[in-house]
Amino acid sequence: MSDIVQKLWGFCHTLRHEGIDYGDYIEQITYLLFLKMAHERGRELPRGCSWESLKERSGTELNDYYTELLRTLGRQEGLLGDIFSGALSRFHNPVSLKKLIGLIDETEWTALDIDVKAAAFEGLLEKAASEGKKGAGQYFTPRILIKAIVRCMKPDPRVHNEFTIMDPACGTGGFLVCSYEWLKEQTGGGAFDRELADRIKHRTYFGKDLVERPRRLALMNLFLHNIDPEIQLGDSIYELPDSRRYDVVLTNPPFGTKGANQAPGREDFLIETSNKQLNFIQHVMTILKPGGRAAIVVPDNVLFADQAGAVFEDLTKQCSLHTVLRLPNGTFSPYSPGTKTNVIFFQKGIPTETTWIYDGRTNVPSITKKDRPLTPEHFAKFEECYGPDPNGRSPRSPQQSKEDRWRSFHITELKERDFKIDSLKWLRDEGLGDLDEFVSPEDLATEAIEELEAAIEGLNAIVEMLGNGVNIHELDSSSS
Repeated sequence: MSDIVQKLWGFCHTLRHEGIDYGDYIEQITYLLFLKMAHERGRELPRGCSWESLKERSGTELNDYYTELLRTLGRQEGLLGDIFSGALSRFHNPVSLKKLIGLIDETEWTALDIDVKAAAFEGLLEKAASEGKKGAGQYFTPRILIKAIVRCMKPDPRVHNEFTIMDPACGTGGFLVCSYEWLKEQTGGGAFDRELADRIKHRTYFGKDLVERPRRLALMNLFLHNIDPEIQLGDSIYELPDSRRYDVVLTNPPFGTKGANQAPGREDFLIETSNKQLNFIQHVMTILKPGGRAAIVVPDNVLFADQAGAVFEDLTKQCSLHTVLRLPNGTFSPYSPGTKTNVIFFQKGIPTETTWIYDGRTNVPSITKKDRPLTPEHFAKFEECYGPDPNGRSPRSPQQSKEDRWRSFHITELKERDFKIDSLKWLRDEGLGDLDEFVSPEDLATEAIEELEAAIEGLNAIVEMLGNGVNIHELDSSSS
């Protein structure tokens, strides 16, 4: 597997000099890989879309044929149309395109074990996210973190015949892929009967993403795992969801507030805010089935931003916010190293009585790409504390953590803190005197930007109110 990844990735560096970036490269591999596998499987494609014909051509003729092939496939229905919708060739030099076709043709992909070829594609996605940095964190969540969350949440379609898993900000499909891989581990490699296998393949995994490229990559990622998911292209926040509700929602909404300059105006959102992450929390509450469970990755600013208290108050009324995991600094290195993040776990339909918080950040060395990479060991103790019950109902005790990282807070304490979850801290940071642990200028800048964005959000709300003819002074006097 590593040989395949290295071979394909090595060629990417050559193409960088031709103006083809990491994301473009992975996208082109997706198109060509699908065509190669369709050829190997004898899958019928529209006329003029043959892998063999693509191989035979060269020069300008190859470029023209490839461009028209992408257009044709993008007009098809079903999976073909979804993967190739809006597809464009990024190759200007036909020699480079010919070389990549040759590299993909060297491997008989359908002969590879599903796990091998899927892991190869995941390896390419991870490299693209790691090397691309800018914007990569919007759609790539570290797989080590995802797997830890999945092990806690246990998204098991065998529970009942209508079991569904959803990621409303799915990116390249990491949560869906890891959920399926977890299921395979639980069943000895995917030993399903015919009915269950069909349901898992076609009616279990759902997603949505705002951006065409990551959606396309997610479809291909799951296709390589022999899953035919339903992944919609659209805005989970500003578009009303359909009537479907889900058993498990796992997601990492995009960080930041860019583009979120107004509240969605959805009647199912009790709290009006332009904060994207807070709206994602409200959205997940909406699309969960009663009794359904969710895990959401959120940055620190969401825990103290304007309207955060109101959203979390509503969350604790509608759901059991049973667990919060504070992630180590640098978890999203290298593409978002300064963003402090958390995972919130909750179950719909049961009001919150107690919230357990695991502090995996304080006095933990920051994660770096080379010197201190993220490992499963970073989450092993948390998983043990979380317990085997996916709904957070396993017996819990502070003594489970000898380092005092595991504490519970009654709902009355949350109320006293105005539901600002970020204020629930108890460990003293002992690394302040250690120069190695000082926050980098980049991290400080990121934190400053996040706080400024939260402030701007509040100012935008005031401007909007003034634009609607609301007298701020009257509001102040009435609230007092």
